Amino acid sequence: MRLSRLIVATLIAWLVLANGACAKELFDLFMSPSDEARIGEEEHPKILEEFGGVYPDPAIGVYVNSIGQFLVQTSETPNSHFTFTVLNSPVVNAFALPGGYVYVTRGILALAGNEAELAGVIAHEIGHVTARHSANRVGNSVLANLGLAVLGVVTGNSVVNKVGQIGAVAVLQAHSRDDEFESDRLGVRYLTRAGFSPQAMSSFLRKLEAHSNLEARISGVSPDDGLDFFATHPRTAQRVARAIELAQERAVTDPVVGRNIYLKKIDGLIFGDDPDQGLVKGRRFVHPVLRFEFVVPEGFTILNGQRSVVAKGRDGEALRFDFANRTQRSMENYLRNDWAQGQALFRLETLSIDGMPAATATIHPRVGQGDVELRLVVIGFNSESVCRFLFATPSRFSKQRRRTVEHTALTFRRLSEAEARTTLPLRIGFHRVAIGDTAENIAQRMAVPDFKLERFRILNGLGPDQSLVVGRLVKLVLE
Repeated sequence: MRLSRLIVATLIAWLVLANGACAKELFDLFMSPSDEARIGEEEHPKILEEFGGVYPDPAIGVYVNSIGQFLVQTSETPNSHFTFTVLNSPVVNAFALPGGYVYVTRGILALAGNEAELAGVIAHEIGHVTARHSANRVGNSVLANLGLAVLGVVTGNSVVNKVGQIGAVAVLQAHSRDDEFESDRLGVRYLTRAGFSPQAMSSFLRKLEAHSNLEARISGVSPDDGLDFFATHPRTAQRVARAIELAQERAVTDPVVGRNIYLKKIDGLIFGDDPDQGLVKGRRFVHPVLRFEFVVPEGFTILNGQRSVVAKGRDGEALRFDFANRTQRSMENYLRNDWAQGQALFRLETLSIDGMPAATATIHPRVGQGDVELRLVVIGFNSESVCRFLFATPSRFSKQRRRTVEHTALTFRRLSEAEARTTLPLRIGFHRVAIGDTAENIAQRMAVPDFKLERFRILNGLGPDQSLVVGRLVKLVLE
């Protein structure tokens, strides 16, 4: 018996390393539709936690679900169970889990310009499910792990049980180009069967590309390093060209675009951060629910994550802010015995920040080939929680420049009830183009800190030199 298990394990490892197609077929023997449904059901709560939960507007959820269920009826598996969820995240992304769990963020809803574009995104994700791309990626991850641990493999349900150790990590990794092409092809098929304009898929891909490039430019990173749609869907001009070809092959008589009904549905949609997760207001990070704010130095870019806030400067300096359980009454003891336990602390001192007890110290780890100084600041926020700032500055910085960065901690303060009530999120609104209006003058109404014109054009799917159409509604970001 032990010999047969070893042989099976060896064969699995060989198949994984030598023949991906065979590995896929082998995995299909172990992974049933009910197994896929179980994976999706188990991972669904984790996705909600990671992406801000369900967007708290039931009408939007019902609308997206109605489009999704309509498209499912045009697929190869019309009787399959699908769950469509709008995530309360500003990140522009959409993805699917095995078992028919399909997600679109409100960032996607803000960027889409009509019902057909949204339907194109959803149809593409349905294609990933019906083609079993996500399930196969989970399977490949499981089999690869088994191949690396041949002696620990047993046949049967153990393969499926391995899925729980892979989780949503595998299904949220970037799809292959072949998977994307297949999902594009299936998506266009579902779109045309449903009567939507098949051109919507290519138009939205172009809009996504422009959005991703601008966000990368603002953040000072490569477009390939983002967390948006192209982090899980390969960025390729071939996809746009292929989508256009597919659309031309599957012409629809009098196709549905649904621009006016779509804009009506997203009127008032939250844009950017949600107050429950904290808001980025230029150089300020404001949390009206927990009632605090702090201000970062000039030139810093703030990234609001699910569990922490990160801000980056132009020359390698950075800071991280988060909350943690208060395990010590004294902030000095918290530094020594909890947060920096085992580290050599320098310049340890206590202080008061906006009337709250605080402590700070520095440590000097070596990072790569250069030196960096880390400053830790902990603030006793209440009896149960502490706030923590971690500053990283290159050792080449002057003392004054380092103080400028670290001054952020001293700007931390509580908000009054009145301030919290008046700190509101940005929302999608509209303007009807009048004679004499230009993109340049309308864009000045955008309640964003920078790149007003570029953001306005991308939000409305306008090219660099494209003019406005009198009488047409355009989207704005308003306070």
